[in-house]
Amino acid sequence: MPNVRPALAIAAFLVSVRGFGGPPPSPAADRPTGAYVPPELSLMTRPQASELRELVDRFVADRDELLRFYSVDGSALQTRRMREFYGEWRKRLDAIAYESLGTEGRVDWLLMSRRLDYEQELLDRRESRAREMAPLIPFAGDLAALQEARRLMEPVDPQGAAAVLDRVTKQVLKLQDSLQTGLKTDAAKDPKGAAPLTASRIVAYRSVAALGQLRESLEDWYKFYDGYDPSFGWWVRTSHGKLNEALDAYVKFLREKIIGIEPGKDEPIVGDPIGREGLDAELAHEMIGYSPEKLLAIANREFAWCDTELRKASREIGCGDDWKAAMEKVKQDHVPPGGQPGLVRDLALEAIRFVEDRNLVTIPPLAADFWRVEMMSPERQKVAPFFLGGPDILVAYPADSMDYDAKLQSLKANNVHFARATVFHELLPGHHLQYYYESRSNPHRELFTTPFWVEGWAVWWEFQFWDLGFPKSPEDRMGMLFWRTHRCARIIFSINFHLGNWTPEQCIDYLVDRVGHERASATGEVRRSFNGTFPPLYQAGYMLGALQLRELHHELVAPGGMTDRQFHDAIMAGGPMPIELVRVRLKGEKPPRDFKPEWRFAE
Repeated sequence: MPNVRPALAIAAFLVSVRGFGGPPPSPAADRPTGAYVPPELSLMTRPQASELRELVDRFVADRDELLRFYSVDGSALQTRRMREFYGEWRKRLDAIAYESLGTEGRVDWLLMSRRLDYEQELLDRRESRAREMAPLIPFAGDLAALQEARRLMEPVDPQGAAAVLDRVTKQVLKLQDSLQTGLKTDAAKDPKGAAPLTASRIVAYRSVAALGQLRESLEDWYKFYDGYDPSFGWWVRTSHGKLNEALDAYVKFLREKIIGIEPGKDEPIVGDPIGREGLDAELAHEMIGYSPEKLLAIANREFAWCDTELRKASREIGCGDDWKAAMEKVKQDHVPPGGQPGLVRDLALEAIRFVEDRNLVTIPPLAADFWRVEMMSPERQKVAPFFLGGPDILVAYPADSMDYDAKLQSLKANNVHFARATVFHELLPGHHLQYYYESRSNPHRELFTTPFWVEGWAVWWEFQFWDLGFPKSPEDRMGMLFWRTHRCARIIFSINFHLGNWTPEQCIDYLVDRVGHERASATGEVRRSFNGTFPPLYQAGYMLGALQLRELHHELVAPGGMTDRQFHDAIMAGGPMPIELVRVRLKGEKPPRDFKPEWRFAE
């Protein structure tokens, strides 16, 4: 697309917001509105053709319809129906004449095949965890059945429902008593010879989450009938209230006595490691043909490169080989209160100009102009101590409600040089550009989103910016190296955690000692990694996805076959998917039906 950016947008970058007046506003202030309408539907604004796009869209719509109806998460009925659904879709997919498909259709077929296999594996994992939780929530099926009977429009039996709630209340009270007894070191068997109930911290943590979902379902069921059916209220209301009281006490007991959560304090990081079998399944799903041990070796190799560069920058800063001392000096360079949004704006405009001047990727005017700066709350920063991006950029900076030590740690963690190394990761040409294209080019492939594509793309730009001389000073290089070592560390601590080798506390210590994190930001990083928000390989996907794109760039651009802009535009046009299939697309291959990941991208 033609570059219609006005002069205001490409004005010289102002290094920081301190001590100058009249910084440039967003280019959206002056760009003509007509510039946001594409002059033609080029390959960058229309989806490339795939024979299976409609099939993928239909799968997503039908799956969501089933999950909306069978809404009790993890129930036996939901699991059975979804397992049958995925099995029938497997038959539908296998019936397609694969050899008649072009490259894009074959890519979608392989993506769907991989997705169906993965969904079945997730159901296996869910059933295994349900068996582990059963001693703590043996009544889960009884509560799920109430809501599911309503979904199936079966007539409610008020007296029978009250009996179920009464029985579950007694079970909950008995469970809590048994667990309380099990906490005593001298606990003896009861008169019938049964040992008191005990539970691991991880299973209790998982059970509390499951109880929360069950209770939401129970409340939805109760509110549907209460006040509408007079006999329902007469029978059920008191039993429902007593069950809620018992469940409140039970959840409080599990949180405080088993998990170890102290009232009024931040929750401890527990997490839920998936083990080697789970990691192998996740790697197969992501089409990564390496073992966990090989990935650890790759991360340590990349770390060694970072160590060498850290020492070089440290010497230039005047700290010799003591890179930690140099890092501390870099952390002191932060803007005063109120200055962070202006800094972010200027860093974003600098990055856009850097990319456009080198013709690295197409940034349409709409993507270039329409992003917003939002500040993160102190609570949000406990799990996201740095910036987040996508439609907008969410900025971390101390709020006035933080205590003194928390303010200092946040200031240091979000200094000028760390920010300069990550604003373009979150905005342009990183996540914001992805967000723009994902909704416009092959949007059906949102189903196949993977951190190796999402985060790998953003970290690949960190590689590119480094190689193209974006850091202007040793302090800037130190800022970029902080993030690069952080990406290496994410592979190492997340894989070790899921293998059962490291505790969350060891992960925090590693980030502080090996990367140079503030303890508060390291704690937030580990909490974010293991609180259930992200899939197990998400943290590893940053560096590993970037390494895949680096190798692919070496294969396709370095020999002169594609330009940088063609390479990057083609990745965005294809939509999210494992990078090995990005490679298939960009090389124009027609993969066989039994395609398996064999690419050794990090040799």
